[in-house]
Amino acid sequence: MFCYQCEETARYEGGAGCNSTVGMCGKDEQTSDLQDLLIYAVKGVAQYAQKARELGVADNEAGRFMMRAMFTTLTNVNFVPARINALIKEAKETKDRLKDACEKAAGSAVELEGPASWRIPAETSELLAQAEMAAIRAGEAEVGEDIIGLRSLLLYGMKGICAYGFHALVLDKEADEVFAGIEDVLAYLASDPTDVNELTAKALEGGKVNYKIMELLDAGARDKFGIPEPTQVRMSPKAGKAILISGHDMVDLKAILEQTEGTGINVYTHGEMLPSHAYPELKKFEHLAGNYGGAWQDQQQDFADFPGPILMTSNCLIEPQASYRQRIFTTGPVGWPGLRHIEGHNFSMLVQAAKALPGFAQDAEEKTAMVGFGRESILGVADTVIDAVKGGAIKHFFLVGGCDGHLPGRSYYTDFVEQAPKDTVVLTLGCGKYRFNHLDLGDIGGVPRLLDVGQCNDSYSAIQVAIALADAFDCDINELPLTLNISWFEQKAAAVLLTLLALNVKGIRLGPTLPAFLTPAVVNTLVEAFDIKTITTPEADLADALGAAAE
Repeated sequence: MFCYQCEETARYEGGAGCNSTVGMCGKDEQTSDLQDLLIYAVKGVAQYAQKARELGVADNEAGRFMMRAMFTTLTNVNFVPARINALIKEAKETKDRLKDACEKAAGSAVELEGPASWRIPAETSELLAQAEMAAIRAGEAEVGEDIIGLRSLLLYGMKGICAYGFHALVLDKEADEVFAGIEDVLAYLASDPTDVNELTAKALEGGKVNYKIMELLDAGARDKFGIPEPTQVRMSPKAGKAILISGHDMVDLKAILEQTEGTGINVYTHGEMLPSHAYPELKKFEHLAGNYGGAWQDQQQDFADFPGPILMTSNCLIEPQASYRQRIFTTGPVGWPGLRHIEGHNFSMLVQAAKALPGFAQDAEEKTAMVGFGRESILGVADTVIDAVKGGAIKHFFLVGGCDGHLPGRSYYTDFVEQAPKDTVVLTLGCGKYRFNHLDLGDIGGVPRLLDVGQCNDSYSAIQVAIALADAFDCDINELPLTLNISWFEQKAAAVLLTLLALNVKGIRLGPTLPAFLTPAVVNTLVEAFDIKTITTPEADLADALGAAAE
């Protein structure tokens, strides 16, 4: 196996990448190779889907499949070889269906090259024998590491884009232009491209597709759950039976709340589910009791301590420990060998488990955090904010958001926010907020200095705030007193980065380390075009941001 798609990839002298029998995420060699083969198969599906669209027989069901399949290969989503194998089989069936449709529309045989022509073996042993062909570094000896790095940037960005697309599908939102964009980029990758400028341009096209997906995702959440409102969330448990839900899927959360209403079971959110408390259609359930634990990397301790069943939705699963393996369930694309998997939003097993387990014996000391500062809440006080900027009360905005993670060095983000001057405002989104959302930063003229915009899925909201402020001040986003300090971990963050670059946002500070798949030459390209920076120290980075703003 070889994998370097996440921030925690193994790093060693002279290189980086998980290349042993088990990756840093816990993914074994067989699962890793099957995921590479699935991606290869999906590229073939995309080639025929693109051709079908050209021939006037577009098949959006193929697009939905591609989103689901790509999402399954993200870091910390699915570790079950049998389910990856099943998706490869589904890829073959989907490709065959598309090929038939193309030939009927064309009135003749339609034979495409590359992954589209791959005869997918039925036996796992035969599949695995071909893993080298599908490996991320296949062909590196011929094209060089920079081309492989650029292809990886595009592929990993597409994984994140498809993951967000899947989240939008769950919320009943999709668009032809999104399916067409995904087909176009994946079919392009199937051609093993080697042109640096073309690869870079295609990455930005992917970023534009993601922007549309983020808009759909934003609309879907608001249609189903209402507009987020500033809400104080209890961050400590209450006495009583309890269920914990982690991941990103609020549809699953609502189903659990409906199925536990009146049972006396309290429901707690974990990790990226924290912003759910701000939505009217979720917060109306009185037994949505609060948030428990920290970000995803804390789950082994959080889940071990939680006295009830746990549901893992969407992504961010790490190896379940023996202490809670019997009371954790998965749903959606997520999976781990041996865990019980729930389909169809029927959470009766979860409810029964909650009734059988002890729950919390007593109330803990009350702690709270504020969430729910989506664009409507922030722009609702836009006049106050604009006046505060013009009057000098607010000197600068920092967007400190993104993923949290295990590796040392992430205390930088706590220090950065703590040291941000009192005449600055910090916007945040994603699970990186757990580094500092317990801090009381006070307010400026009634506007809180720490504004939680939501999940990483809510990046669209943060972008809309920046666009609205730029409109108000009649300037470009890059001319605003705004600094983006983004922490990344996995492929959704890569997708958001591509979107920001596609919007020509410059000067983004990225940390805690640069992606291993970005070679020095690729990094130089991004620095020259977009002024991408790495984090240094909070003191130096704050001085740089505020000094630049003062010029």
